[in-house]
Amino acid sequence: MSESNQSQVAVNLTDSLIVARVRGCPTEAVLQKCQAEVLSLVRESGIRKVLYDALEMEPPPVSIPWAQRALDEQLIDVKLRRAIVVPNTKLAFLARLAFGDGDYRVFYEDKLAAMGWLAEENV
Repeated sequence: MSESNQSQVAVNLTDSLIVARVRGCPTEAVLQKCQAEVLSLVRESGIRKVLYDALEMEPPPVSIPWAQRALDEQLIDVKLRRAIVVPNTKLAFLARLAFGDGDYRVFYEDKLAAMGWLAEENV
C-alpha cells in the first residue's frame, strides 16, 4: 500500500459507530482499503453503523462510485447503516451513485445530523 493511500483513509471505532474519513481523490485501492478496515471493525465490534466523512474528499472520476457499488454488492451477509457527510452537491451525487439502494443517507456538512440519524434506529 502506498504512503498516499495510508494517509487518505482513517477508520476508527467510537462508542456507537464506525467513522471512516476519506481525504483527497480516492482510487479503487483507497476504497478497497477503507471497506476492508470498516468490515474488520464491524466483525470485531458488532457495530453496523458507519459515518463516512467525505468533507476533505475531492470528486473522483465516475468510475470510482461504480467501484464502491461493486464492493457493496459483495456484502451479502453484512447489512450496514451508513451516513455520508459531503461538502457539496457533486460529491452528494457521486455518493448516491456509489451506495445505490443501500441503507444510507447523504448529509451536507452536518456530522451531528448524520450521527443523530445513525442513532435513530438499531441495526
